[in-house]
Formats: sequence, structure tokens, C-alpha cells
Amino acid sequence: MGIFAKIKKAWYDSIIWETIDEEFYDELEESLIMADLGASVAADAIKRLRDAVYNNKIQNGEGVKQALRDILEEKLSVGDTALDLSTKPSVVLIIGVNGVGKTTSIGKLAHRFKQEGRRVLLCAADTFRAAAADQLEIWANRAECELVRSKEGADPGAVLFDSLAAAKARGVDVVLCDTAGRLHNKANLMNELSKLRRIIDRETPDAAKETLLVLDATTGQNGLQQAKVFKETAGLTGIILTKLDGTAKGGICIAIAQELGVPVKFVGLGEGIDDLQPFDAKEYVGALI
Repeated sequence: MGIFAKIKKAWYDSIIWETIDEEFYDELEESLIMADLGASVAADAIKRLRDAVYNNKIQNGEGVKQALRDILEEKLSVGDTALDLSTKPSVVLIIGVNGVGKTTSIGKLAHRFKQEGRRVLLCAADTFRAAAADQLEIWANRAECELVRSKEGADPGAVLFDSLAAAKARGVDVVLCDTAGRLHNKANLMNELSKLRRIIDRETPDAAKETLLVLDATTGQNGLQQAKVFKETAGLTGIILTKLDGTAKGGICIAIAQELGVPVKFVGLGEGIDDLQPFDAKEYVGALI
């Protein structure tokens, strides 16, 4: 099961695969919903599975499992799961609500890029949350990366501007930008994110740009609602799904891909600095099944 060995799959273990009848399909659909695929995605998967079983005259459990694997892998195929870091600098904007593991994910990404031989600069543009910059500085020190920060309450746009200027002057490969996860209302938060995007586009017009949303896998379908709001504002290029090592059901990855058309690019499988892993659809579905 590789790097996805920790994914919970108890929902799957109760299915009796050798009796392919109406009760089997009903139980499997219910299990997929419980695994956080969501009702509409699960229903579509079962409809396609029925068609595959009928059209291909599948009569055994292994054949059904393989057909389901193929269907779920196809549902996850909505875009490139690799990051575009083709320019110097490349800019990665990290967004998400507070408490999902955003700062931790940035630190782990910084460590990964550093291990790949890239020069990394962290931008502490979450100036609204107490100690956010301090937490990011701890990660910068752990990953041996540069950091640009300001005092609490400073203008995030100014911090980002300084970070991009420093990156260009120092020959930095990747800028990882932390952002606020909560302001006093949603409109203000989204306006702030939009402003940061405009600064990136203005100051580094030719740079490769990624906007990654960090989601907590344990929030299940509620995470989708968060993602829809952020996507409308920030133009997401990918998802970092954290806390997939605990009680989370793995199907949320499939729901995200189907509902948003945005690929999952990384998954968090633990607390260690190396536990943020690139997402691989084939291996992921194999771990579930």
C-alpha cells in the first residue's frame, strides 16, 4: 500500500464482493458515501460500475474491484498533480482557513524543495493571527530557508511585495507565501486574497504560479464548501489534503476532484517533516481497495 498505508479503509472491509446483486450495489454505494465521496459522486460511481459489470460480463469479485479502481482513478484525473516550478522565482500561494495545518504544510513543502536543491524563501503574509509569523519562522529554521516577515498587524500586501523583491534580488527558486485564514468577515478575507494575487501577477508577471488550498480531510464534505468559496476568489491550481492519517475517510480526494475539478497535489500522512507526500491517484485508489 506504499505511502498511503495509513489511510483508513474499514468502510471497504465489510463488503462481500462475490455476490453481485442489488443488495451488493446498495451496500457499496452506502459505503462510498460514508467514505466521504458524497451522495452524487457515489451514485455516479455505482451507475458506472453497474454498466461496466454488465457490458464486460464481469462475474467475480476481483473483476468488480478492478472496475471500481478504474472508475475512481478516472474521477481523480482532473489535472496535473505536479507543481509548476519552472521559473526563477516560482510563486506558491498557500491558502485555507485556520487550523487545517497550513503553516505546517508550508514548512514541509519548504523542506521538500530544499532537499531537491532549490533555494526557498518563506513569506509570512498572515499578519492577522497572533504568532503566525513566529510559527513560520520556526519552520524556516527547521527547513533552513529564508524568511521575510513584519510585525503583527502589518499590511500583508507589503510583506508579499518585499518577499518578491527579495526573491528576485537573491536568485530564489521558490517563494512560499502564507496567508490569513480568518478575518472578521468572509468578504474581507477574500478581498485580501484577491489583493495578494494581484500583487503576484504585477510583480512577477512571467513567474510560474500555483495557488494551493490546504484542507483538513477530517472535515469531510464541509471541506468542499470551504474549497468552493476559495476557488471562486483565488483561482485554485491544487489541493493539499492534511490529516489523512487519522479518522479521515479517503474518499474526500475523489469528491474534491469531481466537485471542483481541482487536483489533489499533496497529502499529509503524519506529523513528521517528511510526511507531506505527492499525491498518486493509482497508489491512492489501490490503498483504498
